[in-house]
Amino acid sequence: MNPQATLIFITSLMLGTTITISSNHWIMAWTGLEINTLAILPLISKSHHPRAIEAATKYFLTQAAASALVLFSSMTNAWHTGQWDITQLTHPTSCLILTSAIAMKLGLVPFHFWFPEVLQGSPLTTGLILSTIMKLPPIALLYMTSPSLNPALLTTLAILSTALGGWMGLNQTQIRKILAFSSISHLGWMAIIIVYNPKLTLLNFYLYAVMTATIFLTLNTTKVLKLSTLLTAWTKAPSLNTMLLLALLSLAGLPPLTGFLPKWLIIQELTKQDMALAATLISLLSLLSLFFYLRLAYCTAITLPPHTTNHMKQWRTNKPTNVTIAILTTITIMLLPIAPMILTIV
Repeated sequence: MNPQATLIFITSLMLGTTITISSNHWIMAWTGLEINTLAILPLISKSHHPRAIEAATKYFLTQAAASALVLFSSMTNAWHTGQWDITQLTHPTSCLILTSAIAMKLGLVPFHFWFPEVLQGSPLTTGLILSTIMKLPPIALLYMTSPSLNPALLTTLAILSTALGGWMGLNQTQIRKILAFSSISHLGWMAIIIVYNPKLTLLNFYLYAVMTATIFLTLNTTKVLKLSTLLTAWTKAPSLNTMLLLALLSLAGLPPLTGFLPKWLIIQELTKQDMALAATLISLLSLLSLFFYLRLAYCTAITLPPHTTNHMKQWRTNKPTNVTIAILTTITIMLLPIAPMILTIV
């Protein structure tokens, strides 16, 4: 793609995200979401492959429907209350429609079907944008409207997302699809706590974005897309593969890595809110996703193919590791000891 065109699309993404996050009026928030959607479409479909075109079409139709629901929700609220302020969303029907719209934009269950397909049809760098930056505006809208949202509905969506995200990721061999179901599972953790402690949702999102960025950039460097390729990637960049192993375990939420911090805090907050049953359920369901993280981690750690078929061994690359990957990996692995400092900031 032309560098000038790429620059325009990336700038539009940043602009759309900034407009949505900083707006008080529903129409401005909707405008930011639309700019975001239109800017990401060329990045998804730039490879001119039928799967990429299909992914862009699915993404456009889903996001257009969700944006229409956001507008409908805000208009219904304005009809009943007489004002368009985002934080003053008080009408129950509007809250219900908005929750459905944001769930569709984020890819929460039962509106999750588009996300794995779109991620599978996108390049790794675009997949990273879809999994992180594109999730920020809808989460910001949830954050601003969190006092008015229905806790029972969000808890149901969250538990279903964690269950299906873990369950449907078990049988996948494409790494992008596995990361898509991982994202759905993590969104469940964010959705369950947003009504009770919205700042924890943001902390969870930031840490998830850092961990996902580490994994996507590492996979992009080693040019790995499938589990079968991952099995023989050890020879290409051994140190990077070791870091990928630790980053995957961090994304799974295993102590003493960074990914354990948000899960620990969310379980603690749910227990304080007398939601011990929900906390137990979501913790048990996250064991499903732990299985496929461990499967990925096992594939990164394997030094020989598991059977006698001749595999194409990859040459070791002499390129130095990207500084961005090094910084993100350090954060992904070593943030848990400074948890008290993070909590004072949050």
